[in-house]
Amino acid sequence: MIGAAEIAGRLDAVRERIARACERARRRPDSVRLVLAGKTNPPPALRAAYAAGAREFGENYVREAIVKRAALADLEGLRWHLIGHLQTNKARAAVETFDLIHTLDRARLAAAIARLRPSRPMPMLIEVNLAGEPSKRGVAPDGAEALVEAARGLVDLRGLMAVPPAGERPEAGRRWFAELRGLRDRLKTRSGLELAELSMGMTDDFESAIEEGATIVRVGRAVFGERER
Repeated sequence: MIGAAEIAGRLDAVRERIARACERARRRPDSVRLVLAGKTNPPPALRAAYAAGAREFGENYVREAIVKRAALADLEGLRWHLIGHLQTNKARAAVETFDLIHTLDRARLAAAIARLRPSRPMPMLIEVNLAGEPSKRGVAPDGAEALVEAARGLVDLRGLMAVPPAGERPEAGRRWFAELRGLRDRLKTRSGLELAELSMGMTDDFESAIEEGATIVRVGRAVFGERER
């Protein structure tokens, strides 16, 4: 783990990059939420980021998030995001742990979540597998509308999330970000739902994601350094 002072400096640098990307896109900086991807980073690293002003953290695994949330229970105002795949048998733990789940990819999961929170629908994003990559989860773009219709009324659908194919250049993701934005806009029109959120962009490409409309960026390495194996 890198030191607290370095984490604070890196966080400031990311915020500055977000502000510059928003300026280029003629957007307000507060229109983009920074979620720090904490995968494999220990609670003290997240605590250091909190001391530097971070309040939103994303985790890939439910069990790891439960441990970190307990370790940081003394901190006020934290919001927890599930940014990794959710198995149906982990649904109960997920709704008790997270404020927003980014990875709804099937109607069965929406139904399971709804049974656990019938009176307070769980805020969720639909994960879209834009390029049909077999190694990634998510609904195919042409299946997203059917999933919206199946999940509406069961969960609180807030928008879409995607992880584009890895490219050699940060700009490689731009076409995929634009595609996700276009899909979201079509789904808004057809469904009548607000679907305001676009969770897209990570350490290597969050600036182009912002320029293409991201409202949430998920950044880990740029703040916490390289992950320990």
